[in-house]
Amino acid sequence: MAIDAGTGSVRSVIFDVKGNQIGCVQKEWKHPQDPRFPGSMDFRWEENWELTCSCIKEVLANTGIGAENIAAVSTTCMREGIVLYDSEGRELFACANVDARAKDEVSQLKRIDPNLEKELYLKSGQTFALGALPRLLWVKNKLPQVYGKTSRMGMINDWIIFKLSGVLAVEPSNGSTTGLMDLRSRNWDREIARRCGLRDDIFPDVKECGAVAARVSKTGAAQSGLCEDTVLVTGGGDCQLGTIGVGVAEEGEAVVFGGSFWQYEFNTGSPVCSPKFDVRVNCHACGNMWQYEALAFNPGLVMRWFRDTFCAEEKRLAAEKNTDPYAILDEMALSVPAGSYGIICVFSDVMNYINWKHASPAFINFELDAEKYNKAAFYRAIMENACLVTLGHLRLVEEATGGRPGKIVFAGGAAKSAVWPQILADVLGIPVEVPVVKEATSLGAAIMAGKGIGIYKNEKEAARALVKTEKIFSPNADNREVYDKAYKNWQAAYKPLLRLSDDGITNYMWCSPGLQE
Repeated sequence: MAIDAGTGSVRSVIFDVKGNQIGCVQKEWKHPQDPRFPGSMDFRWEENWELTCSCIKEVLANTGIGAENIAAVSTTCMREGIVLYDSEGRELFACANVDARAKDEVSQLKRIDPNLEKELYLKSGQTFALGALPRLLWVKNKLPQVYGKTSRMGMINDWIIFKLSGVLAVEPSNGSTTGLMDLRSRNWDREIARRCGLRDDIFPDVKECGAVAARVSKTGAAQSGLCEDTVLVTGGGDCQLGTIGVGVAEEGEAVVFGGSFWQYEFNTGSPVCSPKFDVRVNCHACGNMWQYEALAFNPGLVMRWFRDTFCAEEKRLAAEKNTDPYAILDEMALSVPAGSYGIICVFSDVMNYINWKHASPAFINFELDAEKYNKAAFYRAIMENACLVTLGHLRLVEEATGGRPGKIVFAGGAAKSAVWPQILADVLGIPVEVPVVKEATSLGAAIMAGKGIGIYKNEKEAARALVKTEKIFSPNADNREVYDKAYKNWQAAYKPLLRLSDDGITNYMWCSPGLQE
């Protein structure tokens, strides 16, 4: 069984030992903003634990599988979210992944030493943009009673195992996203906490991904419906386990996850960070391996916005034909040539982790010609833009590591498109493989569960055996030339539009805490 605590939902998924999904129950949850604290994203642990337990009970009931037949359980979750506990194991504070309440604390950290963020990045692979350092400092400043009572800190996937067993241990793939771990040792670096004016005595033990963490307690069994003594195995961060779940488990391999955010993940055997401080580096869930990670903000959300704002007719047709509106839009996009007649989209910029911000959204360089510049052309332009950002990320990581993958595995919701994978192959100029299992995070967690109890020798062997390719998209050389020119034009157009946001004339699409005064 895999328990997957995502940003928008929690789910419990049962697999057989060959990687076939037997059953899944998913419950949506929300992480509301505390009106007192702009940018906050609270994780409501009491309600969310009830939802988690209901998923476990219902998937067992729906499949008819007895709890005694669950060989092991592992967990995964959105990364960056943290949970603080008191000395008796009671939750005191928890926030979800992109909680942005700590704007003032980012500024405070930068005042300690202008070079602090860069120095810590070279050890941890993280900046202040998403990590736990500003959030912990926020708790210290704004909730001093909570800070004083805090005994330990963990991540949300570890919180699930703790609730089931009473044992808390953090694994390095998600723990490294806090900015409080040393990439080389894959363990806490207490000096980082001290340099930021934070306590260094709240860090639990670290157990590698795929290690037996604990067994379900009597209380955990009563609440969840699992059997007492069921083995609990440390899982990992959602991207790292998703990478394993699509078969990308060797050094030099890469995957693009196309969801609300687009994530380019490149496996490396070295924990050395970029000297330009522009890309994130995390511990992989595979031991002695790390990942360069470049994030594109909101391609999936942009597509959803376009569909819901401009595509009422396509939604109506899709309902009549019992299909997806995106399938109809994909068919329309095939009539538009590569380059979308020169339309330039401005949404996410290529990642610059140390100075991370995105210009106000825009479409530019189109004419008032409905024959060309119509709904299909703008739809295709959005698709191409996401791929152009990914090209920037591939080049950024190649410059930092010297590594360029021979192929890209493409997974997530965008990989279901009949058009997007081909555009990605044409833009990158390398083959794109779409696996049969596209939503692979839970499978990665299940592989870890099997590894922990010896069903699989290791995660690499399991990934090779269980993951199958559905289709391969080969790049079109003619289209590649079009996209090389489009990439240069997009980069040139982005810079002045970002300056408009820097000057306060337009609003950023997103800006790291502390950069916008």
